Amino acid sequence: MHETRNDMNKDARKKVCDILNVHLASLSDLTMQTKQAHWNVKGKEFIALHGLFDAVYLAITPFVDEVAERCIALGGTALGTLQSAIKGTLLKTYPTDITVGDDHIAALSKALAAYGKMAREAIDQTDKLGDKDTADLFTGISREIDKQLWMVEAHEQ
Repeated sequence: MHETRNDMNKDARKKVCDILNVHLASLSDLTMQTKQAHWNVKGKEFIALHGLFDAVYLAITPFVDEVAERCIALGGTALGTLQSAIKGTLLKTYPTDITVGDDHIAALSKALAAYGKMAREAIDQTDKLGDKDTADLFTGISREIDKQLWMVEAHEQ
């Protein structure tokens, strides 16, 4: 941990930074899973899904920076390398052998739902550590992930 005048307990800040780094890895993974769908979707709904997946990517990508910067603000080190993301993500591996729109919708909606659950868990974890600011950050992330999940799942119905 780096020196800071932040008055939050150092042990709590360390634990919050550990949580933030797991989310940094998982969000980095989620953004690339979204691009995997965007780049590789084919079929009759290509234009709609290609645009949808890009919109999801644009909506969630800012969270990578916000999570990393929150870690730094607490005196931590943001572990933002590709290697850190690979080692730290809690998301399941996105299939790279699919092209059909429905398959991408299913895979991406599962990833969004899994991350949404993680974000809600982080709200409670960081709140219990006394960091309402980080809990608030995860609340905003959770809300947007749920919205993007809704947009993707709407194509299944």
